[in-house]
Order: sequence, then C-alpha cells, then structure tokens
Amino acid sequence: MSTVTTRPADTAAPLPKGLKQRRLPSWAPLGIAVVSVAAAVGAGMLFGLQSKVQWGLIAALLFVAVSFALASAVEGRRQAKDRLATSLVWVCFLLAVVPLASLIWTTVGQGSKVLDGYFLTHSMAGLLDIQPGGGIYHAIIGTLEQVGLATLIAAPIGLLTAIYLVEYGKGTLAKAVTFFVDVMTGIPSIVAGLFILSFWLLMLGFDYSGFAGAMSLAILMMPVVVRSTEEMLKLVPNELREASLALGVPKWRTITKVVLPTAVGGITTGLVLAVARIAGETAPILLLVYGAPYINNNPFEGAQSSLPLYVYQQYVNGNAASYDRAWAAALVLIIFVMLLNLVARGIAHWKAPKAGH
Repeated sequence: MSTVTTRPADTAAPLPKGLKQRRLPSWAPLGIAVVSVAAAVGAGMLFGLQSKVQWGLIAALLFVAVSFALASAVEGRRQAKDRLATSLVWVCFLLAVVPLASLIWTTVGQGSKVLDGYFLTHSMAGLLDIQPGGGIYHAIIGTLEQVGLATLIAAPIGLLTAIYLVEYGKGTLAKAVTFFVDVMTGIPSIVAGLFILSFWLLMLGFDYSGFAGAMSLAILMMPVVVRSTEEMLKLVPNELREASLALGVPKWRTITKVVLPTAVGGITTGLVLAVARIAGETAPILLLVYGAPYINNNPFEGAQSSLPLYVYQQYVNGNAASYDRAWAAALVLIIFVMLLNLVARGIAHWKAPKAGH
C-alpha cells in the first residue's frame, strides 16, 4: 500500500534567487521630484529664466527623464515603461492642478479685499463706477431668478426627452432628436443668446428682461439634462422593467414608479451639474438682460443684472474700485458653483447603492 506525502502550505520552497528583481526604493519618486525641482531652479537662475512656468516645465521634463533612466538601469526596460507612464500621469495631473490652484489663490486674495456683509447686501444704485463701495445684492437676485427660471424650463423638457429616447424612441424621429441634442451640446453660448435676441426681442418686440436671459440659459441647459438623464435611465436594469410589466403594470406607471425612482439620484446629480454649468454664462446675459445697477425683483420686466455680467461690467470700467468689486463678485460666483457641485456629489453619495442592499 503506497502513501502520498504532501508538503505543508507553510513550508513551500522559496523563490530561486534568479527570479528576484531589483526595484527602486519606495521613496525614489519623491527624491527624484525634489532633485528635479532643485535642478530646474538652478538652471532657471543660471540662464536667467524669469518665468516660473519655464522652471516647472524643466522640472517636469527632468522628472520624467530621470525616472525612466533610473528605472531602466535598475529595474529593466519593461518596468521602466511602467514608470514612464506613471510619471507622465503625475506630470499631467500637476499641469492641470497648478493653474486651478493659482486661479483660486489669486481670486481669494484679490476678492477678499471688499467681500463683506455690506458688499453682499447692497447694490450699485446711485454710486459712480469710480467710487469705492457698492455691492452685488442685485446681481445675486438676478442670478438666482434667471438660473431658477431656466431650470424650470429646461428640467421637465430635458427629462421627458430623455424618457422618450430611452423608453419609447425608435426609428427616424429618435435619431433626429439624438442628432439635434448632440448639436445643441456643442453650440456656443453666444448663439443661444442671438437666437433669443432675434426671436424674443426683435421679432416679438419684448424688452430686455431676466426671463429672456433665462430662455437662452435653458437652451444651453437642456442638452446637458437630456444626456445625463439618458445615461442614468440606461443604467436601470431591464429586469426591473420586465418584472413590473409581467405583473400587468402599464408602461407609463412602470416608468414613474420603478424606473425614475431607481435613477433619481443620478438624474438629480446631472440636473445640479447642469445648473452649475449655466450659472457662469455671460454672453447671452449680456445680450438679453442688459444689466442694471439697481435691484429688480421682477425677472419678466426691465433690465436685470447677474454675477457673471457684473464681473464683466466692473472689469471693463478699468479703475481700482471696480477691479476690487469684480474680483469679489468672481469669488462669490466660484463659491456658488462649488456649492452646487458639492450638493451634486452629496446627492450622488446619498442615493448610491449601499453594499449588501
């Protein structure tokens, strides 16, 4: 009778020495980055390069080149290619983050000079552009009313269009709607403003108003809502639709009671991001709202202002007081858009499927 002996799992034979590969230490990327920055600063000072951007580009090139060379010498060509790709990703990430950080730093530094309670609760009525003081209360009201009206127009139209494309759309009409939605996604904002200007103001004879600006913003918002809602509806499993229809539930009720509640988190997130996208538009507002230094609570009559338009008007005035007001209004606009994005992320996290459910 023969017996078979097996090696216990914890006494497995060690790997041969030939299979061990040399690797750079874990601190090597950081060390290479520090050396590259130091070398770039030295080269910039030696050759008289005044621009810090040039220093940064030299440091980035040195970081990529040195990382690849050291990895090739120590770890081999295959691992060196992986190091090269990783280095390029980090460099591209920093190239994207540095301008954003610089923009936020400059806006906060310049905008905090006059940003206070008085600035947020007063308008520019009765104040010359060259005088210090004034505020953006009228621009905040205009932005909230115009963006709110645009959302009331674009949200239901975009939602129903997406439902049609996903649940009912077939044939030539659906293809035509999809094509025009794609076209509208890429149109410049000035084109939407010119369309409302020619139709609403010149042909129908209406006056400048916040509602006219809201209609142009709705045109820009609709394709974003359609696309985001369409993608969210496509993520709803077909099994849920089939189970509801198998119980004899009508299709329209399946959509309202099963499909939409399942995708409501993603739909709401897309809607909030669409609102953030139109909140900073200036060109159509400049054409249709015209701008007013006083408070106008009625968006359907008379000129209004908005935060992007206020920033533009104060900047073109060309004096120190106007520049301070423009920077402060830009900071308020950035905070507003940032809050909308945080709300969108919060809704997405809140409505995300939980593990084990």
